[in-house]
Amino acid sequence: MNKNALAIASSALLLFAAVTASAQETPGAKPPTTGAAVPKPVNVTQEQLVKAGADPRNWLHTQGNYAQTRYYPGAQINAANVAKLRPAFVFQTEVVESMETAPIVVDGVMYLTTSYNHVYAIDAASGKEYWHYKHKMGPVTTFCCGPNNRGVAISGGKVFMGTLDAKLVALDAQTGKLAWETQVADPEKGYSETMAPTVVEDKVLIGTNGGEYGIRGFLKAFDAGSGKLLWTFYTIPEKGHEGVWAQNDATGRDMHRNIEREKTAFAESRGAFYETLGGGVWMNPAIDLKERTAWFVVGNPSPDLYGEERPGDNLYTDSLVAINLDNGTYKCHSQYVAHDVWDLDAVSPPILVNVRGKDGKTVPGVIHGGKTGHVYVHDRRDCSLIRFSEAMIPQENMWVLPTADGARMLPGANGGVEWSPMAWDEKNRLAIALNLHQPMTYHVETAKYPGGSKLWLGGAFKAIASEKQWGRVAAVNVDTGKVVWKHDTEQPLIGGGLATAGGLFFFGEGNGRFNALDSKTGKKLWSFNCSAGANAQPVSYQVGKKQYVAMGCGGNTQLDFKRGNSVFVFSLPD
Repeated sequence: MNKNALAIASSALLLFAAVTASAQETPGAKPPTTGAAVPKPVNVTQEQLVKAGADPRNWLHTQGNYAQTRYYPGAQINAANVAKLRPAFVFQTEVVESMETAPIVVDGVMYLTTSYNHVYAIDAASGKEYWHYKHKMGPVTTFCCGPNNRGVAISGGKVFMGTLDAKLVALDAQTGKLAWETQVADPEKGYSETMAPTVVEDKVLIGTNGGEYGIRGFLKAFDAGSGKLLWTFYTIPEKGHEGVWAQNDATGRDMHRNIEREKTAFAESRGAFYETLGGGVWMNPAIDLKERTAWFVVGNPSPDLYGEERPGDNLYTDSLVAINLDNGTYKCHSQYVAHDVWDLDAVSPPILVNVRGKDGKTVPGVIHGGKTGHVYVHDRRDCSLIRFSEAMIPQENMWVLPTADGARMLPGANGGVEWSPMAWDEKNRLAIALNLHQPMTYHVETAKYPGGSKLWLGGAFKAIASEKQWGRVAAVNVDTGKVVWKHDTEQPLIGGGLATAGGLFFFGEGNGRFNALDSKTGKKLWSFNCSAGANAQPVSYQVGKKQYVAMGCGGNTQLDFKRGNSVFVFSLPD
């Protein structure tokens, strides 16, 4: 395969990259899958997927379980002995590029992905490679923020992956052979797939990227056996996307909208711009099987910064959304930022946990870490906002409108909490989030829809070179909204976190450090430098009697952290 990439960047070059790439099969190219079969049958049942959160042997979901808590129930590695943690093996992939994968582990077999849609099946205790699949990319791919892939989903005897050319592929989990593939959307119109799918009851759920190109976002369900489309929920409704003309954000602050001017513009347009209004779905939905509900968050509207092209609230962008799992019909939503002109979309995946309601009684809840720097706590029964946390990072001049010369506002367009999944510490009632602090100015310019796969920002957000950038791990008590502890880092943080029954929180940094903190206090207990940026999503599992922790270290395109090609796997000495 020959891969030629053209990077199209805004003025915030290292903070936001949109890439158009082409890939063509070369004469005599190798078959897409090479290597040997996994030496035993693979069959993950729905019962295993339902009970995954209590299974210390396997890691069966991107975020650990359907509730997406990123919590590992084993405690062999704990606060008392984590200082002894050392590499068990290092697996090097063929691709030296941004790595954001969350490996899936089943019965001692690890499935991991890389940028440009490679999938590996390896022995999870030794790193021995079984098979290697390279997706045959189509002639056009258009994507934002790097050629990333965040992992596969597994069910039955198949693993499922979304691709940069907007396909969904199913591979035989034992052999790596292609079982089927289906086109999810049209890459020539700006659609791509970097998120990991979620499989539930023979449905493969997947959203889409493309909010920077004027797509119409969605969450789709495909039949796991055949790849047939079952239903589609559009994150931009054909009618009603103007919303309620909210003057304030979810926290009650004035967003300085000119509502009357917007209403006039909307009437003139008759809302005909709904097909280019954005609303990508970056990360996995959480699944409430009892209530037959899929919960997910929706990204920014298009164009990102120039709101004149899209009067109204731009539903369901920047929102938490609940839909019926069986047919994809709407249930409820809660919008964080209406008519967003700051690119502060909702991207970090929601977590389903019980929370303290406004009356002090325990209710089913759903929490989300926002780019705004707040953790939002909702009532799962109706989407209503119960509370929002203290700001985890500095906020200034919210919500100043972008200008041609640039207006300074914090947080910057990357957050707060980017796509980075939070982790849940049930014992201490803490949602633990990775944050960025990147002071920026917001610049707006007139921008008509350019058509096709052309970047459509309507301006730029620019990092302020004279101001320091840094990261912060923040632990929030969801019942009070208080920030219980903070741990600051030299660089902005992007990637996943992992909490464990051993009282630990694992996370990585762009400088290569992979760390363990005491999840109750935030005290650093262990660190290891992986050389390349540790910006993937850590997981833990057990093979035989030994617990392992795995972390992808390939750096990050969006923040230009050092690239690599390795998955580091750690354990305690024998």
